[in-house]
Amino acid sequence: MMELSQIIRTCNLKSVVVHEEEIEIKGFYTSDLLSDVMAHCPEESLLITVQNHANTIAVATLVGVRAIVIVHNRAVPDEMKLLAEREGLALLTSSDDQFTLSCRIGGLTDNFE
Repeated sequence: MMELSQIIRTCNLKSVVVHEEEIEIKGFYTSDLLSDVMAHCPEESLLITVQNHANTIAVATLVGVRAIVIVHNRAVPDEMKLLAEREGLALLTSSDDQFTLSCRIGGLTDNFE
């Protein structure tokens, strides 16, 4: 497990909606196909994706994701911010692409159970 605050600092993520930085993240998953996220994303994880719309929040809530990182510096629509706030999800952005950010976080995997 790792605290979200450590991932934010280590990977230079920007906070869009963060209720609490001290939440524990048990793993991470990278996918842009939301049906894949529903089928395979572990609970209490961080999701890395380019999907910057309301359906991403719905899927993340369904599978128990704790934080979402939108990559490529994509803009986060207000509707997505409001839904993340309502659902208690952390919403972050990164200038990295999916692969690069996944490798960065993968380098931290000794901290995950």
